[in-house]
Amino acid sequence: MRIDKFLKVSRIIKRRTIANEICQKGYISVNGRTAKASTALNVGDRVTIFFAKKEVEYEVLELKDSSKKEDASKMFRVISEKVKEF
Repeated sequence: MRIDKFLKVSRIIKRRTIANEICQKGYISVNGRTAKASTALNVGDRVTIFFAKKEVEYEVLELKDSSKKEDASKMFRVISEKVKEF
């Protein structure tokens, strides 16, 4: 599954177009490498997203083409969350 679709289906990011833009800007990495929107994900991969003031690392637990709101959080696990102070 593509990273942009995973982010949308898991509801980490609300829209796929936003996930595409974030990937183009280099704010997402998979297993330590900068990811394009078309980067393929596998179960067990680690996805890091660099938000404005924080960095969040997730582990992929499941890959589904669609999910209900209640089941979306079962697709990933938050490994770490670091807040950047200025």
